[in-house]
Parts: sequence; C-alpha cells; structure tokens
Amino acid sequence: MLRYPAALALTLAVEIPVYAAALRWGWTASWRRAVLGALGVNLATHPLLWWLLAPWTGREAYPLVLVFAELVVCGAEAALLAWWLRRRDLLLAVLAVAANAASVLAGFIFASV
Repeated sequence: MLRYPAALALTLAVEIPVYAAALRWGWTASWRRAVLGALGVNLATHPLLWWLLAPWTGREAYPLVLVFAELVVCGAEAALLAWWLRRRDLLLAVLAVAANAASVLAGFIFASV
C-alpha cells in the first residue's frame, strides 16, 4: 500500500490530465479552469477517502469497501464539478468514474511493484 503523499501525488498525476482534457474539450472550460477544477475535486475528496479507508486496509471486506467508497467519491466529484461549471450534466458522473478508475488502477499497479 502506498503512503498518503505518494498516493495523493499519483492520484493527481493520473486524474488531473483526465479531468482537464475532458473539461477543456467536452465542456469547453478554459485550461486554467479545467485544471483548477480537477485539482479542487481531488483535494476535496482524497484526504477524506484515505482516512475512511485506512481502518479497512488488510481486511477481507476491503475490496467491497473500496468500491463503495470510490462510487461515493465519484458522485461527490461529479457534483462538485457540476457546481464549479454551473452545469447539470450526467456525463460529469461518467467522467468522474473514468478518472477515478484510472487512478485506482494506477494505484494497484504501483502498489504491486
């Protein structure tokens, strides 16, 4: 398992480009607004997610808890982006799932190395 600073850095390195590109080209946000939105949603959700998952690490239920927690994070990030962009769009939820799935996969890869 990665330590928190490494996990946050990996999450930001993976999710910011995913979010920023999609928000720039799909929602026509400026690059600055897209990057700040991506950074903001991650800084709002990542510390809380990490803190809530910590007691479950190494337990049999961890995979199920992780999936549930990530789905909650996706919903929160989509809602924050909708507020940030002042747009209601269900595709923001799809974007949040894609960005978070990419960072979870990256986390599994780096943790196994």
